[in-house]
Amino acid sequence: MIYKPAEDSVFFAEFLKEYIQKLEDKNITYLDMGCGSGILSKTVLDCGCASKNIFAGDIDQESVDYVKEKILNIKVIKSDLFENPELKDKKFDLISFNAPYLPEDSENQEPEDSKLATTGGPSGDEISLKFLKQAKAHLSPGGKILLLISSLTPLERINKFRPKIVARKKLFFEELLILEIK
Repeated sequence: MIYKPAEDSVFFAEFLKEYIQKLEDKNITYLDMGCGSGILSKTVLDCGCASKNIFAGDIDQESVDYVKEKILNIKVIKSDLFENPELKDKKFDLISFNAPYLPEDSENQEPEDSKLATTGGPSGDEISLKFLKQAKAHLSPGGKILLLISSLTPLERINKFRPKIVARKKLFFEELLILEIK
């Protein structure tokens, strides 16, 4: 199931556009982890970053196929976070992840296909934590991670990575947060 851009994706894309536009040197290597529809990869490409330096990965094959078809000339791979061998020795200046951040529905009312895109584990932070532990090894010197989570995601364990909140957006029942980790 392709994660269709919703409020979180649009918020992240708008932030990323401003973030990239402020860079003096747009010759960066970029990884869009959990690319879904490719909205963040497309944003970075539209901001003038070279397509050869843009990588996108998703655990969902349908998303991978969709992004390959819609956004030409970027590298798109199927991967459960950094497990794909093509990422083994890759380093990036910027890695973004619109993580599945919601706590698991204790009544199991969410369909399995959408659960993959929205549920971050029993507490909601497990996938983000796994990502952060792996992503650090894939940062270039001076590289940064941008992680989108929700106020419904517990921050206690994520705070061990010393994130800086760089953007917030209030929604009806939650607040979206974009964290920057160096």
